[in-house]
Amino acid sequence: MTDDTQPDTLRTPIVAVLGHVDHGKTSLLDEIRGSAVSEAEAGAITQHIGATDIPLSTISSMAGELVNPDDFDLPGLLFIDTPGHHSFSTLRARGGALADIAVLVVDVNDGFQPQTEEAIDILRRTGTPFVVAANKIDTTPGWNPQEGEPIQRSLEAQSERAESMLNENLYEIIGQLSDAGFSADLYWRVQDFQKNIGVVPVSAITAEGIPDLLAVLMGLSQRFMKEEMAIDVHGPGEGTVLEVKDERGFGATVDTVVYDGVIRNGDTIVVGGQDEPIVTEVRALLQPRPLAEIRTEKQFEKVAEVGAAAGVKIAAPDLDDAMAGAPVRVVRDRPLQDVIEEVKAELAEIEVDTAEDGVVVKADTLGSLEAMANALREAEVPIMRAEVGDIAPRDIAIAETANQDEHKALLGFNVDVLANAEDELESADVKLFTNDVIYQLIEDYETYVEEKQRAQQETVLDKVVRPARFRLLPDHTFRQNDPAVVGVEVIAGTLQNNRSVGYFEGNEFHRVGSLSGIQKQGDDVDEARSGERVSIAIDGPTVGRDIEEGDTLWTEVPEKHAKILEQELKEEITADEREALAGYLDTRRKRDPFWGK
Repeated sequence: MTDDTQPDTLRTPIVAVLGHVDHGKTSLLDEIRGSAVSEAEAGAITQHIGATDIPLSTISSMAGELVNPDDFDLPGLLFIDTPGHHSFSTLRARGGALADIAVLVVDVNDGFQPQTEEAIDILRRTGTPFVVAANKIDTTPGWNPQEGEPIQRSLEAQSERAESMLNENLYEIIGQLSDAGFSADLYWRVQDFQKNIGVVPVSAITAEGIPDLLAVLMGLSQRFMKEEMAIDVHGPGEGTVLEVKDERGFGATVDTVVYDGVIRNGDTIVVGGQDEPIVTEVRALLQPRPLAEIRTEKQFEKVAEVGAAAGVKIAAPDLDDAMAGAPVRVVRDRPLQDVIEEVKAELAEIEVDTAEDGVVVKADTLGSLEAMANALREAEVPIMRAEVGDIAPRDIAIAETANQDEHKALLGFNVDVLANAEDELESADVKLFTNDVIYQLIEDYETYVEEKQRAQQETVLDKVVRPARFRLLPDHTFRQNDPAVVGVEVIAGTLQNNRSVGYFEGNEFHRVGSLSGIQKQGDDVDEARSGERVSIAIDGPTVGRDIEEGDTLWTEVPEKHAKILEQELKEEITADEREALAGYLDTRRKRDPFWGK
């Protein structure tokens, strides 16, 4: 056993790699791994579950003179392989982000894209220090590749034209970082990495700039995080679940990143579950076999214990309900209840505020569920239920209970729809939205709600009585009664057929009859607009006794309709209809100030 004060009690910093979908996250990680394997004689990398450990000696041989191993106490870098996408960065370790430091990969030609913005939001929210890898510099027109060289040496080999084109793109990215609230510069110009973000130009294809990226990550970790890397090497292990997976022969297992202490075979552990924390016993700790032995039948080998920082697959009973993003705690010599409470408290930090009525949200990890909840809160969309996991029939049943039609919706972030749920969806009155970009998912839902509201307004508008003011034209009485047929001019609003009409005497409305026909140039029509002259048939009155040529009449708008028009549909009706409505309401309200309110 090592003495706890020795430098080897410093754990490896955990590095996350994030970025937009095709900006080269995976190829960059593969290149770093590949270079590390080719430097194998200098202390080969260790493949972990969901992570790759690159020791200091290998980093030093890859980075050449940029990294002198004597300057560092940290053992190397542990790169987490993102489970499929960026949102994993909200995986937590004790209230902070799981990653100690992050690399944000940006395509130098494309600049910021939606997922870049999301990754930046997450980094800002979790306070994770990061560097920007401006990838794909080798695609600059006229580029002269210098395999594996540090970036400044590579730049010396470029034509002025290629260098200035690259600089233009790099400064574009620096500008976009500035718009996002981060002061940034090319890393060799940065004086204070705590105040400024370093931008490292790299190529995942030619490995140019990768020595610089490793040097910057090592330097930042050593300088600013050394204290955080000091751990109790014998303490009870703490970790975070990356993924829950079924493995043949083991059942449900959890791929876990251990960031503190030690997990041993046989340990009692507490794992965050969908309903309650799961208490179980470690049956096996599995690591991938070394690269040289990957041809063997069994891809994992059992290990007796794992110390931080490391990725490991834990096989234990009852892990089916474990959640990606949830904490894992070794109990060891502490009261079990205390550890359960600790796990509950950490999960409570991620509790999503829910409402009586709202949408149902499903996400792949606790971190992305939290990110979804934050984004929906900002968009003022209420959530009725939010859970980790694929979409199941139960979710559809819950979504169907929403009171408002637009809340009968399921928003799934980076999840699948279970087969039995697909059948339910066909017959259910629930709309499903899925996407692996949070803002896109919410935008799709908002568009759907807007269209639904517009359709509802159009339906209401079709049924509602429109306001109209019209005048009986002199010398245009074609029939005095049964029905009276007269020529009129519409002064404001829309005159509709089959509506009651009347006139104001003082502030009192007198109904005189109802329209039973409108003719325009000899043709029957349903309505007449402001400015049009038409002949109308009115059942009820006699011209010369009840109404006179030259009189101004109004369509009678029922009080409930007037209220809807004024409060909900004002923007949907025309300016002259608004004018007719205002005149009608003013006169009505002189008698009763609360009419139609």
